[in-house]
Amino acid sequence: MTTVHTLAEKLLAEFIATMLFVAVGLGVFVNGGDLLAVALAHGLAIAVGVTAIGHVSGGHLNPAVSVTMVVLRQMSPVEGLAYVVAQLAGGFVGALLIMWGFDGEGKDLAGSVPALADGLGVGNGILLEAVATFLLVWVVFAVAVDRDGAWFKVAGMPIGFAVTSGILMIGTGTGAALNPARWFAPALVSNSWDDAAVYIVGPIVGAVLAGAAYLYGIKPRLAGAAAAPDTV
Repeated sequence: MTTVHTLAEKLLAEFIATMLFVAVGLGVFVNGGDLLAVALAHGLAIAVGVTAIGHVSGGHLNPAVSVTMVVLRQMSPVEGLAYVVAQLAGGFVGALLIMWGFDGEGKDLAGSVPALADGLGVGNGILLEAVATFLLVWVVFAVAVDRDGAWFKVAGMPIGFAVTSGILMIGTGTGAALNPARWFAPALVSNSWDDAAVYIVGPIVGAVLAGAAYLYGIKPRLAGAAAAPDTV
């Protein structure tokens, strides 16, 4: 029998999972992790988070995913907005926990805010973030939204691989947020907002394009009726 979860339960799940995802990534960064360590940390954290709460909320852990689900009519705008708020709040608390846990200085998280490499323009940054997020959300739809695949029960694993791959692919160029909550949390704590469009527009555009490509190109039957958010 499938358990029907309340919106409050879903939002709490998204809050906690996003909080832990951001905390893991920032913790590794603060401890001096290189690009490979940071990529693996984020990939493992998202894999664990999606697997842990996928049956409750769908395991979005990413405002770009929730926005895509709203745009493609897989969840209602009100529910999608609530998901985004829960994710941003969870990420912020995760950043605070790491800041307080180490030394309480917000400036020490400033370096963890994704930033463009020297000489890389905003347009280039948006494109790179869009491409990497396209990879991530294509996998999300292929292994989680689409239940026909063999990976549905353990969707967190390939989604985690996609996050790790995306970070390794563009990390030296943009810092590889692939997730507005991952950028927003340290940006708010350290009051660092440079090139915000890169980390908001890029992931959302990439995510919506990936979701639309899968729904309308690969499995148009999935686009025929709105799905509950816990199918993701």
